[in-house]
Amino acid sequence: MSLNLAFVGFRHGHIYDLYRRAQAMPEIEVVAACEEDAAARAAPLQEGVTITHTDYARMLADCDCDAVAIGDYYAIRGQRALGALSAGKHVVSDKPLCTGLDELDRIEALAGEQGLSVVCMLDMRDVPPFITARAFIQRGTIGEVHAVYFGGQHPLRIGTRPAWYFEPGKHGGTLNDIAVHPLDAIPWITGLQFASIRAARCWNAFADDYPHFEGAGQVMLTLENGAGVMGDVSYMMPNSSGGTLPFYWRTTFWGRKGVLEVSWNQDHVTLALDGEDGVRQEPLLEGNPGGYLRAFLHDVAGETAPGELCTADSLRAMRVSLLAQHAADSHIFDVRLER
Repeated sequence: MSLNLAFVGFRHGHIYDLYRRAQAMPEIEVVAACEEDAAARAAPLQEGVTITHTDYARMLADCDCDAVAIGDYYAIRGQRALGALSAGKHVVSDKPLCTGLDELDRIEALAGEQGLSVVCMLDMRDVPPFITARAFIQRGTIGEVHAVYFGGQHPLRIGTRPAWYFEPGKHGGTLNDIAVHPLDAIPWITGLQFASIRAARCWNAFADDYPHFEGAGQVMLTLENGAGVMGDVSYMMPNSSGGTLPFYWRTTFWGRKGVLEVSWNQDHVTLALDGEDGVRQEPLLEGNPGGYLRAFLHDVAGETAPGELCTADSLRAMRVSLLAQHAADSHIFDVRLER
């Protein structure tokens, strides 16, 4: 299949990965790029992006595109997605897709009514450590999973991180920002969907000059078999190290037969199995770079393979993420999730 893709918003660096991969794929033609914010146009130009439009509505009206890629600031992304869907366009978006449950409801309804795809850049599925973890767990190496811990701490980098992060109303919450990755990956790895959000908390840490910015976030959930999941996605990683440390996305799965641990930056999976002494390290399987974009094309074509990212997975992960953020913001507990 061939697909004409237009871009709106270059307010986060993640979107350049999608732009470059789209340019390199023979199935995709990048036909337009819009950045409405005049001050933000310099960055995409430096990255080799040709800005063709400065008005999103005009781009949708004038451009012959099949789909829209979204990389704008978080709080406007829901509006961007709804605009694309209303114009009959598929959507591929950096995460988070939106910052409100009402927006997500409308996006899901509109996509369903029109038979359109909405896929997020959930690339944790594409990296070797998590592909390998899934293979071991799916074959039953550690038995039924009963507990999971994930650490997705990031560097805050005030001064180099986009300034809109710290503008009231534009970010939408740290859990929704970061936790959506493992909230998608854990069901994919374990085969178990989330059943409830038991507790969630966000608070200000490190961002002293921006007291409204709650850059620390923790969440506790349960899976459908009763397994417990705990995670921390705070902006507390040392700025000088960024995402290079072994703690980055360190994720541990406890099963009836043993324990498995992975990290984004490690070149192995660590296993400790009942009946064996100590731990052993297993080599990683090959990664799937750009898998989220190929998955989007397959979803548009109705050719999604088993275990491949799709519209339903993206929207489900966003819903759990938004509900976790709502639980933290509203100080509520035991939020039950629909199966």
